[in-house]
Amino acid sequence: MAAKRRSKAKTKRKAKRKVKRKVRRAKRKVRRVRRKVRRVRRKVRRKVGKVKRKVRRRVRRKVASKAMEGMDM
Repeated sequence: MAAKRRSKAKTKRKAKRKVKRKVRRAKRKVRRVRRKVRRVRRKVRRKVGKVKRKVRRRVRRKVASKAMEGMDM
């Protein structure tokens, strides 16, 4: 009987370990996904800045050309 009880405790411990492993794997997965998301968001933000700069440059060039036309009139 005592042996049986010991084996039960062992199986319980094994089960706990299994759960722990599962949890750890899940956490790792979450971390990886979050890192990916952060990287993408940063990229997007940088891209937005780039586009805004491009637009501003285009507008400035247009204004400058208009001013030049005004000068030689």
